[in-house]
Amino acid sequence: MKFEIVVGTRKSELALRQAGWVVDRLRHAAPEYNYRIEGIRTHGDNILDVALSKIGDKGLFTKELEAALLGGTIDLAVHSMKDMPTGLPEGLVIGAICRREFPGDVLISREGKHLEALPRGAVIGTSSLRRRAQLLHYRSDFKITSLRGNIGTRLRKLAEENFDAVILAGVGLHRMGWEHRITQALPHSICLPAVGQGAIGVEVREGDTKVRRLVDKIDHHESRLAVTAERAFLKRLEGGCQVPIGAFCILYDGRLQLEGVVAGLDGQKLVRSSISGGTGEAAGMGIKLAENLLQTGAREILEKTRQEHGCDE
Repeated sequence: MKFEIVVGTRKSELALRQAGWVVDRLRHAAPEYNYRIEGIRTHGDNILDVALSKIGDKGLFTKELEAALLGGTIDLAVHSMKDMPTGLPEGLVIGAICRREFPGDVLISREGKHLEALPRGAVIGTSSLRRRAQLLHYRSDFKITSLRGNIGTRLRKLAEENFDAVILAGVGLHRMGWEHRITQALPHSICLPAVGQGAIGVEVREGDTKVRRLVDKIDHHESRLAVTAERAFLKRLEGGCQVPIGAFCILYDGRLQLEGVVAGLDGQKLVRSSISGGTGEAAGMGIKLAENLLQTGAREILEKTRQEHGCDE
């Protein structure tokens, strides 16, 4: 009889699809196991009427999965890396970061207009402070309105409520097969993505050598390097609540290129810079870029943001 591997995931349709994608690759790499997906509701899934920035985002979509992992009811947990806190519970590690897909944000507008063509005072829905800050820096006339819910809910609200457009992570639409709904992929020059956006992470117990060897088969080295640099950047900057930080790293001609941004909530103040380095310098690059931004205005922006949200470092 084949040994069963229990794969934990959030219960949303997108999360279940992501878990199925991971299982397909595990089954191809190690067909000697049976795989079963276990859906688990997280705290973040249960709070849909409050903006994430009001309740903090550390572990909102991961804690219940991690508890199941530590308790032994699941063998591995599948996460969107953008949801993963930079600090993991003791005894858990990220065993694999899968090949990253499209990392950027996309615009879906009611009338098919691109961002620059939206009317003055256009109402744009997003749940992200990062998107809000960068969009207001690009055009201060936009009216940014909080928008929570799964992808289907957000698209429905675009059609039924008073939004001119919504901003979503492009990868979710791709994974749902809804690419045709995308009006425009936002250039990174306007909106850098969230740390780890587009990458799936597989969290495992540190001492479970069998499962660690298994998931290592689907680890994508280039994506791990890029996400490692971005997460080091975020860890050096972040405090106790959601903050408007974006980053993107790519391997190009054998070198890592990392770009990061920190912006004020109203978009008026924004600091942005980039750095490059060798593949062995991923974590160090992230820290160095964060230090550079802290010295050029990011510290003041982050302190003001934390004061406005009543949270501490």
